[in-house]
Amino acid sequence: MITSYYRPRTLQDALALAARPDAVVLGGGTAVNAHPGRPPVVAVDLQALDLGGIRADAGLLRLGATTRLQELVDSELVPGVLRELARLEAPSTIRNAATVAGTIGTADPESPLLTGLLAFGARVGVARAGSNAEHPLEAVLDDRDLLRGSIITGVTVPLGGRAAAHGTARTPRDVPIVLAVACRDADGTVRVAMSGVASRPVLVDPERLGQLVPPADFRGSSAYRIHLATVLTTRALASLGGSEPA
Repeated sequence: MITSYYRPRTLQDALALAARPDAVVLGGGTAVNAHPGRPPVVAVDLQALDLGGIRADAGLLRLGATTRLQELVDSELVPGVLRELARLEAPSTIRNAATVAGTIGTADPESPLLTGLLAFGARVGVARAGSNAEHPLEAVLDDRDLLRGSIITGVTVPLGGRAAAHGTARTPRDVPIVLAVACRDADGTVRVAMSGVASRPVLVDPERLGQLVPPADFRGSSAYRIHLATVLTTRALASLGGSEPA
């Protein structure tokens, strides 16, 4: 339940509000009331701040924190794989409200977009009172305290590599049961990220997939998910063999 609502007009004011122990920072507000029984919260809406936009420079794609997911789907600046993963994230009605920072803050364990950003080596800009820092997305997902009392200001994604995504879902519009995204940077570095094999999207070693302990649910057992992980990782890595960019 939201007990108070604030819409600050400066980042400094927003940071002061975000420091409150009962504060929840809103981008699009698509998830704040999604958890029954959640304790009362104070909503800090970032929509009045200039934190949106998509631009590319110096070999980096820069995504503003309040950039809507539908903007990623529509932008020619965004690599095709990430555009498709943003489309898979939610129906269009949600994509037109949900934001990049909200997707990171919510950290849905099956998020296609988070999985893709991990594979691309994304870094997250985080502001707090008196300081600004940039962290690898993997670190932010590992340590949620990095976001406590702070505000995500943007995400940077290296450009110039090649990526491929392969997933298995019950229907073409469903979130994948298991998703593998492989990315080869311009310098030859290869990363593989997966969802559906852990409590959150993770970077994986293709040689050690058998050591994963995926959570089981009605869509598939742990053993089935391991099998999917092996098949999908092989396909994703094989797809990196071409020369066209992602």
